[in-house]
Amino acid sequence: MLIRIDPSSAVPLYEQFAASVRGAIADGSVAAGQRLPSARDLAASLDVNVHTVLRGYQELRDEGLIELRRGRGAVVMGDASARGRVLAAVREAAAEARRYGMSTADLLDLVKKEMT
Repeated sequence: MLIRIDPSSAVPLYEQFAASVRGAIADGSVAAGQRLPSARDLAASLDVNVHTVLRGYQELRDEGLIELRRGRGAVVMGDASARGRVLAAVREAAAEARRYGMSTADLLDLVKKEMT
């Protein structure tokens, strides 16, 4: 798994980190059940603070892509690949909706209609 961080980017480092892991899950280079490197090891290799990596991991956990296990680290969830693809599509749809001035309620209505 290759993680890229651009310190000169306006995007926060933890978001860049989470996006890299999200991409690896979505493209299948990280499989369900696979254990991810420890936050300390990643922080050292990326030359960032360990809290930056932990915040990225927490974001991924909140999205349901990984599970944080005490003493075992971060593990990719079983349905993470499919969930990652859907999440990417939702983010793209949200960005497109913002571009066209749609409200959140309008976008949610469209999604609800498509889901039924």
